[in-house]
Amino acid sequence: MAETARPDGEREPARPPVMVGRHDLPEISERIGAIVLRGALPRGFWLAFFGLFVLVLVFLYSITYLVSVGVGAYGINIPVAWGTMISSFVWWIGIGHAGTLISAVLLLLRQPWRASINRFAEAMTLFAVAMAGLYPILHLGRPWYFYWLLPLPNTHMHWPQWRSPLVWDFAAIATYGVVSLLFWYMGLLPDLAVLRDRARSRGRQLLYGILALGWRGSAFHWARFESSYYMLAALAAPLVVSVHSIVSIDFAYAMVPGYHSTIFPPYFVAGALYSGFAMVVTIAIPLRRAFSVEDLITVRHMDNAAKIMIAAGMIVTYGYVSEAFFAWYSGESYERRMMWSRVVGPYAWMFWAMIVCNAVVLQALWWRRVRRSMPALFVIALAINVGMWLERYVIVVSGPSRGYLPAAWNDQSLTWLDFGIFFGSLGTFLALVFLFVRVLPAITIFEVGELAHERRQAQEGTR
Repeated sequence: MAETARPDGEREPARPPVMVGRHDLPEISERIGAIVLRGALPRGFWLAFFGLFVLVLVFLYSITYLVSVGVGAYGINIPVAWGTMISSFVWWIGIGHAGTLISAVLLLLRQPWRASINRFAEAMTLFAVAMAGLYPILHLGRPWYFYWLLPLPNTHMHWPQWRSPLVWDFAAIATYGVVSLLFWYMGLLPDLAVLRDRARSRGRQLLYGILALGWRGSAFHWARFESSYYMLAALAAPLVVSVHSIVSIDFAYAMVPGYHSTIFPPYFVAGALYSGFAMVVTIAIPLRRAFSVEDLITVRHMDNAAKIMIAAGMIVTYGYVSEAFFAWYSGESYERRMMWSRVVGPYAWMFWAMIVCNAVVLQALWWRRVRRSMPALFVIALAINVGMWLERYVIVVSGPSRGYLPAAWNDQSLTWLDFGIFFGSLGTFLALVFLFVRVLPAITIFEVGELAHERRQAQEGTR
C-alpha cells in the first residue's frame, strides 16, 4: 500500500478507498463529505445562521409569553377559536409531505432523479413535522397537560376523547414522525460509514462510527439494507395520503360553513405536495449554488420537481373551483354567504393573493425555459409557499367567522404573537436545516455514487 507524508515528516499508510454504494468512487465521497468534514462552508453561511438564530430566540420568547399569559394573547376569539396556530400547523404538515414522496414513493417507483435531493428533503420532513407538532400543543389551554391526549392509564381517569381532532392529529403526527425518522436514519447508514472512514479527528471517528452501527459495506450488509430500506419505504408511502387526509378530516368533521366538504382529503393532500415541493425547490436552489454542486443537483432535478408542482397545483386550482361551484350548487345560503365573504369580505385580499400565488403564478411553469431558470423558479416557489399559507388561513378563519348565527359573526385580528410564533418557527426550521448541512451529508453519497458509476459504465460501453 502506498504511503503518504504527514505534517510531522513521518510516513503513514494511505487510506484505503472508501466504498460508496457497491462501487469505488472516492471522488464522490470526497466531494460531498468535504462539506461536513472540512467545513467547506461559504462565507455567508454563518452570517445567515446568525440571522436565523435571532428568529429562534424570537420563537422561544413568543412561546414563553404564550404559556405565561394564555392563548388569549394571540388573535383568536369567539367564534374564531382556530387561528394562525392551526393554519400554520396544517402548512407545516404539508411542507413535510414532499420529503416522504421523494424518499419513499419515488424510490418504490425506481426514479433515479430523486438521489440528489432525497436526503435534505427527508431532513426537511423531520424538521417540518417537529414544527407542526408544537402548534396543537401550544393551542391547548394548558399545554403542559398535552400527554392527556395519549391513551395512558392514570389515576385521574382522563381518557382521550376519540371524537376530538386533537387525538387524531397527535396519532397522525407521531406515526409520521417515527416512520420518517427511521427511514431517514436507515438511508444515512452507508454515508455515516463514509464519514467515519474519512474523518481525521478521533472524536469524529468515534461519533460517526457509533452512528454507523458497524457498517462495513459487505454483501450481507447491503442485502439487509435494501430489504429494510424498501420495507420502510412501503410503510412510509401510505403516509403521503393518510396523514394529510386525517388533518383535512379535522375540518370536514365539523358542521361549519366551508368546512363540511368531502373534497377536503384529496384537496389537502394535493396542497401538501404542492407546498412541500415548493419548499424543496426553495432550499435546493440556494444549496446547489452555495456549495457548487450544480452537477449533482442538476437543472433536470429542478425541472422534474417543477413538473410535480404543476400537477399538484392544478389539482389545488381545481379544488378552488370546486369549492365555489358546490357552495353555489348546494343551494345552502350559509355556504354561499361564506364563499361570498371570502371574495369580497374582510379576508378578500388574502383570498385573491392566494389565487394569484397558487393558481396564476403556477401557469408560468408550463414553459420549459421558466422551469429551468433558477431565479424564476425560486421566486415562483416562494410565491407558492406564501400562497399555501394564505390558503390555510382563509380556510381556517373564514368558516367560523361567518357561521350559522349572524349575531355571533366576528373577524380575527392578528397580534404580534401570531407573527412572532410563525416567523420564529420558520427561522427555527431553517436553522435546523443549516445545522443538518453542517454535520451530515445533505446529498446522498452512495446513491449518487452508484448513479455516477452506472453512467460511467454506459459511456464506456458506447465507445
